[in-house]
Amino acid sequence: MERILTPTDMERYRRQMMLPGFDAGHQRKLKESTALVAGIGGLGGTAAVYLAVAGIGKMVIVHSGALTLSNMNRQILMRHAWIGKSRTVQAKKTLEEINPDVEIETYDERISGDNIPGLLQGVQVALSARPNFHERRELNRACVEKNIPMIEAAMNGMEGYLFNVIPGITPCLECVYPEDNPEWEELGFPVLGAVSGALGCLMSIEAVKILTGYGRPLLSRMLVFSTLGMEFRKPAIHRDTGCRVCGDKT
Repeated sequence: MERILTPTDMERYRRQMMLPGFDAGHQRKLKESTALVAGIGGLGGTAAVYLAVAGIGKMVIVHSGALTLSNMNRQILMRHAWIGKSRTVQAKKTLEEINPDVEIETYDERISGDNIPGLLQGVQVALSARPNFHERRELNRACVEKNIPMIEAAMNGMEGYLFNVIPGITPCLECVYPEDNPEWEELGFPVLGAVSGALGCLMSIEAVKILTGYGRPLLSRMLVFSTLGMEFRKPAIHRDTGCRVCGDKT
């Protein structure tokens, strides 16, 4: 959908458009874009905030379940008074308070093979931030099938990783992690909120780059870091020609 930048847009994003090489054309591409944010916890919630303030046109937010007290050490979209209620409702409310010009569509449900095709309708990039590999794999498979870029990121304690899945160009999630870790449980890992928030910020940066063509997205490399000693690496990752998801994607 073609959209014009209003005088409000030009002022709201003025400092952003001061970036070398980032102009009104890039900003307009953001306004015309839709991102699926799969999970609005510590990672996805932070990414959603920074996509909203960057000026994305629309976000489709998918997350199941009500807010709990233990969520509150990391989920910046949430409010204490909302404990016990749907997280997607509060996420939409907070994001609209931050930037009322962003369209927010919400689904309080888990990702499955049945609903993911509809959720990806009209989406240009997907952010993978669900707390289990089953939903991540469903999203990865659908993004590869529909040729939609996906940003994959996860954290555990003081560590995290991030890589981009560009169908036909980079490895997909299945190439990198063909098997689940049997010791990994959905709510069984430690979280320092600032670590998940930092990773969510990086996800939003990669989304902006992919959507606008600005800068150089991370391709065929994984960002791996430990904030315990502030150690960062970018090891190469490779496509598996026999991958059951993207092996025949050329």
